[in-house]
Amino acid sequence: MTLAFDDILAAKERLQGQIERTPCRHSKTLSEITGAEVWVKFENLQFTAAYKERGALNKLMQLGENARKRGVIAASAGNHSQGLAYHAARLGVPVTIVMPKTTPFVKVQQTRAHGAEVVIDGDGYDDASATARKLCDERELTFVHPFDDLDVMAGQGTVALEMLEEVPDLEVLPVPIGGGGLIAGMATAAKHVNKDIRIVGLEPAMFPSFTAKMRGVRTAKNLGASTIAEGIAVKEVGELTYAIARPLIDEVLLIEEPYFERAVALYCNVEKTVTEGAGAAALAALLAYPSKFRGKKCGLVITGGNIDTRLLASVLTRELVREQRLVSLRIVGDDRPGLLATVSAVIAQMGANIIEVAHNRLALDVPAKGAEFDIMIETRDAQHTQEIMDALRDRGYPPRAI
Repeated sequence: MTLAFDDILAAKERLQGQIERTPCRHSKTLSEITGAEVWVKFENLQFTAAYKERGALNKLMQLGENARKRGVIAASAGNHSQGLAYHAARLGVPVTIVMPKTTPFVKVQQTRAHGAEVVIDGDGYDDASATARKLCDERELTFVHPFDDLDVMAGQGTVALEMLEEVPDLEVLPVPIGGGGLIAGMATAAKHVNKDIRIVGLEPAMFPSFTAKMRGVRTAKNLGASTIAEGIAVKEVGELTYAIARPLIDEVLLIEEPYFERAVALYCNVEKTVTEGAGAAALAALLAYPSKFRGKKCGLVITGGNIDTRLLASVLTRELVREQRLVSLRIVGDDRPGLLATVSAVIAQMGANIIEVAHNRLALDVPAKGAEFDIMIETRDAQHTQEIMDALRDRGYPPRAI
């Protein structure tokens, strides 16, 4: 069994007018930051905010009448479930989704809102998939695999077709790998259109499923570690997707967590668009391995934008800390009236903003007649932070960043 370019062309015709043809735009600022020539495909602008609609709908549109009446079932951590639930509702097909216990609440809520029956079971995708297979047999439903299915892969491959229609001379496609459906489809389409285009697979360092399979080893069980890119945190890549994608992939890179976070923040601050961790993987790769992409015309897919708002807020705040725009300073001084006012005045004169103050008189490393202040301030950048610290030191209140 293999995926043919004609399958992807047929999927493109089927999906015409049924999903968004999302824009593929040049980003001048991200190009300057990364050193590559960056083109961004905004799949987070699909109705369910992810590319997964393509494969799910392509599968649904090829079901026979009896299969449509009985309904479909899938296991998914989120985006596949939403795409399948939304389009199944449009087509009048009953749908059941099994989701792991770790699925972000926003994805569970949105899937239910599309009319799906949601079953929460299992600690990860593999456990949820086993439950879905059992229910599939019991209820005589059609199983719609999130990645290891030729029709699903064909639908995902339409992403690359659209990108190369708009930007034919793309040189590199960095593509996230979870189960492998997106990279199998995109690589098949892209290599057919341009055999010289480089396909670079991207995995979270915590879940190197594809890399492990390439090396002929089993993926080690992840013992409680958590990645922001949960959409591609799959213990085992698909058998079909691996067989199709492996010969077409030029390289696979592992991405550490801080790069996912920085990429999410950059998309938000630069492109004014919301991405989930896995959705920002391509940009994360350019940040983590700049020399591999510098000067190349790169096509980046924002694969999804379904991120929990609390997590997004945390990521953006953590980025301020990394850039030293949000800094906690510890100051030890005499416990006398006016000390905090004096320190605050220095900070205000330097143009910074005080976010939070903690006053501690009981720390044993502070003199009994002294006091310790932890002051969180917001500054313009690292240089501004240093200028404030120097000003406090000059006034006799030497701070220590904590």
